[in-house]
Amino acid sequence: MSGAALPADPFGPLAAVRLADGVLAALSQAILDGRLKPGESLPSEATLAARFGVSKQVVREAVRQLAALGAVQIGQGRATRIVEMTDAQPLARFWRFAVGNTREGLAEAVELRRMLEPQVARLAAQRATEDGIARLTETLARMEAALGDVRAWIPADLDYHDQLALMSGNRLVRLQMQGLRPVLEEVLRHFNAGQRDRADWRRTYDRHRRVAEAVARRDPDAAFAAMLDHFTAADDRLAQLFGRPT
Repeated sequence: MSGAALPADPFGPLAAVRLADGVLAALSQAILDGRLKPGESLPSEATLAARFGVSKQVVREAVRQLAALGAVQIGQGRATRIVEMTDAQPLARFWRFAVGNTREGLAEAVELRRMLEPQVARLAAQRATEDGIARLTETLARMEAALGDVRAWIPADLDYHDQLALMSGNRLVRLQMQGLRPVLEEVLRHFNAGQRDRADWRRTYDRHRRVAEAVARRDPDAAFAAMLDHFTAADDRLAQLFGRPT
């Protein structure tokens, strides 16, 4: 089946790199800047090969790389379609592979999260909308209802941080947090594996509440500080579980 008609030279010249990488770069740029839009079909292999002056095999390799990135969906017997870049599964697979299930990998994931999330909270406060605040409040209520219940707490905790990433207004931040989610879930399982009394659960909840309140007030500095305090308070426990990267 043939693909969509190719717009008049939408890609520009190929860079002087390996052919498949050049095709990949040109297609990626056309997708990212909107010349090729989500839901549209990619031009056929023959059309792309003629446009770039390469073989169909080169085009096929570039398209496979796009599919691995989650940018296109290859259909058996039908045109390859552009996918909206809201699916973090390829990134999640990468992080799962990079981190593994080692203490060192998990410790590095915690360190990365500590570097990212205070700034995410700051952006969320700067860009907060009434709808975003309402959704954040909902996830916070789920966390309070789940105090002491690890199985209910973990997804509520992850959804809370995902909502902050969404409220940051930065698509790449949201994808990064969604990609890290399986790793963070593993960290939270370790963190909550031991005995925790009601007061400890309440302190953890209150740290999340203070971040949410600062975001709701649209106070970026307070949101940043509250999130930093959240991680500082948990440092001893996290270091006990995972150690500190050297």
